[in-house]
Amino acid sequence: MSRRAALPPTQPSPPQAGGGLEPDSDNPFISYAFLRALEESGCVGGRTGWSPAYLLVEDADDRLIAAAPSFVKGHSQGEYVFDHSWAEAYMRAGGRYYPKIQVAAPFTPATGPRLLVAEGPHANDAREALIAGLEALREQVRGSSVHVTFAQEPDMAALLEAGFLERHDIQFHWQNEGFASYDDFLATLASRKRKALKRERREALSAGIEVAVLSGSDLTESVWDDFHSFYEDTGSRKWGRPYLNRRFFSEIGQRMGERIVLVLARRAGRNIAGAINFRGGNTLYGRNWGCIEDHPFLHFELCYHQAIDYAIAHKLVRVEAGAQGEHKLARGYRPVITRSAHLLADPGLARAVAAYLPGERREIGSAVAALAQDSPFRKGDDH
Repeated sequence: MSRRAALPPTQPSPPQAGGGLEPDSDNPFISYAFLRALEESGCVGGRTGWSPAYLLVEDADDRLIAAAPSFVKGHSQGEYVFDHSWAEAYMRAGGRYYPKIQVAAPFTPATGPRLLVAEGPHANDAREALIAGLEALREQVRGSSVHVTFAQEPDMAALLEAGFLERHDIQFHWQNEGFASYDDFLATLASRKRKALKRERREALSAGIEVAVLSGSDLTESVWDDFHSFYEDTGSRKWGRPYLNRRFFSEIGQRMGERIVLVLARRAGRNIAGAINFRGGNTLYGRNWGCIEDHPFLHFELCYHQAIDYAIAHKLVRVEAGAQGEHKLARGYRPVITRSAHLLADPGLARAVAAYLPGERREIGSAVAALAQDSPFRKGDDH
């Protein structure tokens, strides 16, 4: 069994599925198409601070049996699991936090596979080889740490066994309980909440706004021009320079258009707002939103209510609406815990973070319990 990872300027293309190594069909963000679109558009690589260093594990016959979407990072932007305070504390103490190794879907706070392993009798060995390879890659670039974000089982179990530290955060996901319609979903909410959401949806479209849901060949360059202008406007107002450029949207439209669900709002003959989602095998992943006109509740309609409509119509199990946002709770999205794993090379930094994380996990757990109590769902005799 061998490991290899090429660093820029000889960076490899993202590992393609094949030979039994298949990305989880429910997660589009570790697919060859998505990672390749990020590279081809220049959103990663070059001077972005995201240098692809995909780790590959091969068997004795040079067959690919495992891979990891790993990057050498020169900053902590675009990850959604925030370690800025760790970096600042370490640098104040005289350490060098960057570069670091990040295993992630760039700019995408969606839980999914991170250690991609072919099924078979050597799956556990391959996973262990990937983890060892990540540590070797960190040593090769003289990095401070390895971070595997938005990970799921069995990756988390293997990483914790290897000495990684576990960190938690909160997201809000909508669960489909076999609803036949949006009204069926509303029936699970308290009466006051049902009325509020019905009113919200009416008011969102009250200015003569129409909604269209586009996918596949409907995603023309003109549509991407409009959506990118929405994304740029909202992104620049929220967090400065947006991460994704115009070419990226063309690339993903060409490479994975059938997995894209773009919700557009149109008024007075022009598109004025949009929300982009990616479809997995049983999940709709809400990603980016933007607008060039402000209308009350339009953001909630396009990002949350329309996503629920789509999930019900297509019998999807859940909607993951991205990072943060307690306002999602009132719209029927439930709090869930997300997990990440972190390996810090400096013993002093590792001890400090290890002492901090249990308290943070307890706070996250308490917050999830409190949020669940404040949910809009019916309780007792509340109809």
